[in-house]
Amino acid sequence: MRSIWKGAISFGLVTIPVKLYSATEQKDVTFHQVHREDGGRIRYKRVCTKDGEEVPYSDIAKGYELATGEIVVLTDEDFEDLPLSSSRRIDVLQFSPAEQIDPIYFAKSYYLEPDAQGEKPYVLLRDALERSGQVAVVKVALRQRESLATLRVRDGVFVLETMLWPDEIRVPDFAFLDEDIDVRAQELQMAESLIQTMASDFDPSEYHDSYREALQQVIEAKVAGKEVIAPEAVPEARPAGDLMAALRASVDAAKKQREAAKPRKQAEKPEKAEKQEKPAAKRKTRKTA
Repeated sequence: MRSIWKGAISFGLVTIPVKLYSATEQKDVTFHQVHREDGGRIRYKRVCTKDGEEVPYSDIAKGYELATGEIVVLTDEDFEDLPLSSSRRIDVLQFSPAEQIDPIYFAKSYYLEPDAQGEKPYVLLRDALERSGQVAVVKVALRQRESLATLRVRDGVFVLETMLWPDEIRVPDFAFLDEDIDVRAQELQMAESLIQTMASDFDPSEYHDSYREALQQVIEAKVAGKEVIAPEAVPEARPAGDLMAALRASVDAAKKQREAAKPRKQAEKPEKAEKQEKPAAKRKTRKTA
């Protein structure tokens, strides 16, 4: 695994340097949009809706649309000036029982690995947290976004789970919640009986992605049947500005070399002519018998 972030856990007066790794990966069969006839890749260009011109990535900024339809343009410098108090730090705010945190708040999971000099305080906090049976509520800034998170222990490693803010959780506003739906006691008892019948310990290894496996079999069958299109190799596209500059430089260099070679060739022609004429004057013809 490759670390995607470096920072430190700030716990009171203790600082534990750590590296951040993605704890999960989504395995899926990925596809490209291609031309049905020849399998060529379909490419998209970044085009401005006002002038119809393609815009290089370096000229693209972030725009916030107002209710009036007007756009407020924000550059990288605007984001650099924003205060992120927890930048490069995982600030421990409090410790709480894990059951008090609704799983709906959890967004993404990360592993934390200690640096060499932070191994001892890392293990100390890990063991103390595991013995307490609680989780640490922290604040962290990742990818220019500050969020709440929890620290818990899994297989001897800290797991950082980023959380959504309370105002990001939608309220389930459904009509049936206001209706008075009558459920009979016998029906409720039968449903509870069914739940008890199907109850068992959770083993994730018993489940698998049957759709992905079936899709992979379809792809393998097409490969075995030689139903594969080999598109022509397309050279990698270079930025238009760099390519044009390189072409112009190459043309100018070729012109200079050609112009510099002309006087040299003209100076060499008379010398060659003299060298060829002199031996010709000394030659004597021989009479044949």
